[in-house]
Amino acid sequence: MPAPLEPDTTPEEYRQRALLLADLGRYDEAADEIAAGLTAEPQEVSLLATLARIHLIAEQPAEALAAADRAATVDPRALSALVVRAMALTDSRRYADAARIAAEILRDWPDDAYAQRTGAALLSESRNGQEALNAAWNGVRVAPAEAEAHLVLAVVAARLRLFDLAQRAYGEALDLDATIGDAGRETGIVRFERRRWARAIEDLADEASLSAPQAPPPDATETPESPATPPPPSVSLPTRPVLDISEESAQAVRETVEYGAGGVVVAAVLAAAMTLISAGISRVWAGLIGALVFGAVVFWFRSRLPEPAGVVLRRLRDSDRTLAVAVHLTFAAPLFLLAYAMVGGPVPLVAGMLTAAVAEIVVLLHRHR
Repeated sequence: MPAPLEPDTTPEEYRQRALLLADLGRYDEAADEIAAGLTAEPQEVSLLATLARIHLIAEQPAEALAAADRAATVDPRALSALVVRAMALTDSRRYADAARIAAEILRDWPDDAYAQRTGAALLSESRNGQEALNAAWNGVRVAPAEAEAHLVLAVVAARLRLFDLAQRAYGEALDLDATIGDAGRETGIVRFERRRWARAIEDLADEASLSAPQAPPPDATETPESPATPPPPSVSLPTRPVLDISEESAQAVRETVEYGAGGVVVAAVLAAAMTLISAGISRVWAGLIGALVFGAVVFWFRSRLPEPAGVVLRRLRDSDRTLAVAVHLTFAAPLFLLAYAMVGGPVPLVAGMLTAAVAEIVVLLHRHR
């Protein structure tokens, strides 16, 4: 459940509390704080961008992309939203779109150290090459004293198999900040990008030999006690969508049900009437129309939604079960026409008509509740 709303609590205060919870690995509670903030300010870009990062940590790129898309809609120039949107696109394997956003970040913020190193790393994730390497070098030029700039250069170089350069850049990052070596095991959102790049280096470390320099072994006569390595903090990830379904998405769902269910009812009535001429013709007609209606319903549903269909369906199941039932009945109704085409008999036709009729009634009641 979302955290209860508190009078006089600003969106930034909700965000700061979410960041504190995320630092403890309690991402589910952090998401609830963000949900409470969005209830008060549904168009707050900083909340949406933070929510997108939480979903990326939970390996929910579709949810992350939906939050980042909404943030970018509110403020197309919000750097934080662009960064997390490129990450979500990469994790969704939409590399061309991610590369386009990374190039946009590099072009529009040429003197911003964070934008340059982050844009370079994002570009190398989605379309590595000389352009990404040039951007990584520029990130170092803009902020030569920042360890993360050298870390990004190491990642980009390693992906290009320039292992000598990667080794030197990684060593420079460690010299500037020794904690870089453990960054892949950090929790929280504030250093989310740094953790992402550190884990990329870890994945490449065996091939590129980028591990930190080893200290000489202690003298055999000495038996210093080694402090126990603390266990990684327990992490609780969000298991449900936080954003409510938008009105635009809800309208697309209602239209899908109205047109799809209506089409099934008409097709089923015509198929039933055709049995007076020939049962075979009736079944062929039902099979063709059933396949066409099913394809049309799926295509219409996906094309009309402003966000990923899977995300919308999950939000419906969590926040509007009635509408979720209606759209699933609409998807199921044409299948009864296909069943009639294969086995014949009145039962599949009647079941298809009833299923479609129930879906339309549910949407009608939903509109007037």
